[in-house]
This record gives sequence, structure tokens and C-alpha cells, in this order.
Amino acid sequence: MQETFGIASFRSRQQVMKFEAALRRAGVRVQIITTPRDVSIGCGLSVRFELDDLSRVQAIYRQLQPSNLIGFYRVERRGGGRPSVVPLG
Repeated sequence: MQETFGIASFRSRQQVMKFEAALRRAGVRVQIITTPRDVSIGCGLSVRFELDDLSRVQAIYRQLQPSNLIGFYRVERRGGGRPSVVPLG
């Protein structure tokens, strides 16, 4: 089974929580997840979102300009193996 989604990773748990709440208020389906190992720096949590919502997620980010963003990433999981993580432009 293959699963592909986006994440926003931050250095601060507080920023993760604030960004997740702002996205929910805007109607974006999100979830807080453990950050994949390939994004090793940070607080250990990320905001997961559907890649179809990337433009909305980035627009909300630009509005809020939360601090401590590590970056936006595309995560692809195949089966039970380690996920592939690629930075999003």
C-alpha cells in the first residue's frame, strides 16, 4: 500500500499546535504526527496535510508567518518500510 502526503515541520511544539489550529479553522484536514527521521532536526512533531491542499497550507503560512519552520515536505510510504521524504519547493 502506498501513502503520500505533505508535512510542515517546526522546531517548536508550540508552533506546530498553533499552525495546526489555524489550518483547522480554515477548513483544511490536518493531523499532528511524529516527524519522519529524515527531517531529524526539530521538536519531533509535524502537521500532516493532503498534498492537494498545499497551496492553501502555504497561503495560511504566509498569512501567519509562524516562526521556527523547518520546511514543507512530501512524504511517501510504501508498505511498512521507511518513508521517503522530499522537500517541497
